[in-house]
Order: sequence, then C-alpha cells, then structure tokens
Amino acid sequence: MAKKTDYMKKEQGELVKELAEKREELRKLRFTAAGARTKDAHARAKVRKEIARVLTAMTAKKKA
Repeated sequence: MAKKTDYMKKEQGELVKELAEKREELRKLRFTAAGARTKDAHARAKVRKEIARVLTAMTAKKKA
C-alpha cells in the first residue's frame, strides 16, 4: 500500500501543481474507462479523493 502524502506540509504552489496533475489523471481515467475495462475499478474514486484532499489543504492554508 502506498504511503499517503501529507498535503498540509506542502506550499501553495506545490498544491496547485499537484491539483493540476490529479485532475489530468482523472481526465485520462475517464477516457480509458469509456473505451475498455480498467484493471483498477476504483481508480477514479481514489483520484477524486486525492483531489478533495488537495483542495482541503489549499482551503486550510488560505484561512490560516
């Protein structure tokens, strides 16, 4: 199992970059799922949760 990334320790610029990467990954997963079966059926849900974690960290940094 992969180690979770602690987004609260990252800088705002790093979070923006991470968010763009995760959104691109989700977009690719959507297109591959439309064409054929994927190996990991829960991959899209995992990426969406990672996006939510990044957005939560960004919001917390703005408030602090």
